[in-house]
Amino acid sequence: MASVTIYSSDFCPYCMRAKALLRSKGVAFDEICVDGRPDLREEMTARAGRHTVPQIWVGEQHVGGCDDLHALEHRGELDALLATQP
Repeated sequence: MASVTIYSSDFCPYCMRAKALLRSKGVAFDEICVDGRPDLREEMTARAGRHTVPQIWVGEQHVGGCDDLHALEHRGELDALLATQP
């Protein structure tokens, strides 16, 4: 199973949805909460090129945000991505 990293905020409904989808699949993930941490938000923005949360990586592949994660699931591509990443 791939390593998954999600930059998130405790107050973001999209973060909650993304984490719920990952949990429903039994996927463990490393969560980096950016609340009150401009240094972590800056790190996320530098890595993703986006400033909104959540930002999700499967292995080294940047998936994007919540809508991007759900789109992968809807197209039936998320399980394969999770399985193929080191």
